[in-house]
Amino acid sequence: MGERFTSSRVPDSGIDALLRTEERWQSWLEIEAALALTQADFGIIPRDAAEAISSACRIDHLGLNRIRDGIARTSHPLMPLIVELSRIVGRPHGGWVHWGATTQNITQTGDVLVLRKVHRVILALLGRIMTALADLAERGADMVMAGRTHGQHAVPITLGFKIANWIDEMARHITRMRQAEPRVFVALIGGAAGTFASLGDRAPEVQATIAKRLGLSPMPVPARSIVDHFAEYVCVLGLLGATCGKIGREIYTLMKTEYGELEEPVPSGTVGSSTMPHKRNPQLCQDILGMSAEIRALVPLALEAVQSEHEADHCPGTVFEAISRASLLTGDVLERIHLIVAGLRLNPERMRSNLDLSGGMISSEAIMLELGKTIGRQEAHDVVYEAAQAAAFYGKSFAELLESDPRVNAHLSRSAIDSLLDPTSHTGFSARIAREQAEVARRFAEEIRLHIEGA
Repeated sequence: MGERFTSSRVPDSGIDALLRTEERWQSWLEIEAALALTQADFGIIPRDAAEAISSACRIDHLGLNRIRDGIARTSHPLMPLIVELSRIVGRPHGGWVHWGATTQNITQTGDVLVLRKVHRVILALLGRIMTALADLAERGADMVMAGRTHGQHAVPITLGFKIANWIDEMARHITRMRQAEPRVFVALIGGAAGTFASLGDRAPEVQATIAKRLGLSPMPVPARSIVDHFAEYVCVLGLLGATCGKIGREIYTLMKTEYGELEEPVPSGTVGSSTMPHKRNPQLCQDILGMSAEIRALVPLALEAVQSEHEADHCPGTVFEAISRASLLTGDVLERIHLIVAGLRLNPERMRSNLDLSGGMISSEAIMLELGKTIGRQEAHDVVYEAAQAAAFYGKSFAELLESDPRVNAHLSRSAIDSLLDPTSHTGFSARIAREQAEVARRFAEEIRLHIEGA
């Protein structure tokens, strides 16, 4: 992925380094080592051979240029590495390298080790984001702003309530990611077609032991055509990306000049335009919008990869490409989300002035409900509706129209009307929900920390 012009001020998630070719090759070597050592445990290959193979399974022991040349010559992703590993092991043990395994056994299981590292990076980022969101929800718990539905003022809310929405969605994504772990982090050691035919009479035990050695679970059916669990992971990243895009869009909108309620961090020296010196552009939010759209676009590719033909085809490679790209983008998006929410600039004065744009009509529900106690909800709705439409059409005072209506002033005084039209009096459980979700976010952040430390 090409560098974005904002990259210099965004931390590197580290995912790109984990996905490099040499890192994947090392993970494949770890599978070859686990295969050899386990086969020795079961008497399939000599113990001396297994020890020699395991000792040689270090990427810095191999001739990388020979491997690259071999791949270019053979058009095969693994065979040149096996040939080089066998050469390094040497006689008499080199002939036991890769015994009974097929390419996908090694590459897919090795790539799972890579994905597990990537997964931990993503979880760690989510933990940091949840902590920042908790702080933000608490800061904004009582900060009243306009709630908007269909792009129009609805009822008053607090900023903390809006942040609580984000926390609630993020918490479910974290739960989905954790729940997917036993399905995704599995070892595939079933041989050419997944039947265990080449791995001896105790082959299922061999796979289970290799999996345990690697901290994975064995696949119940080690068929090379099964990749739905990887597609699931991309779908979860797609959902996470969708929420990140939603947050980016929300802040992007509220940062517009006409709103001015929030602003992403704009470090000193940041230039918004070559010709308009005043510009303070939502650069990070715009990054998030583009990246999150690309993550979501990878979901159909991952689902297509499930459509494998017979016992194996190209689909596993396709789905890992989708996972790699989605993971890399997710890391970049989450780093930006963290930067934004940890440094978000709040403008409560602008929130308050925007609340007053409708002349109190944002609190029409409060008037309707109070009036409805005496004249009934539907009639109260009609009365308040007429006043609101007249205020909007003729530019008159909503409060004065209500006060002058005998259907209203017979039951509500002007002071009662003014009190009901105060937007701070009709935010419901906004502040409570914000503080509750802040606690939820901190709990998730702590659970992630403990999970990663115990991994």
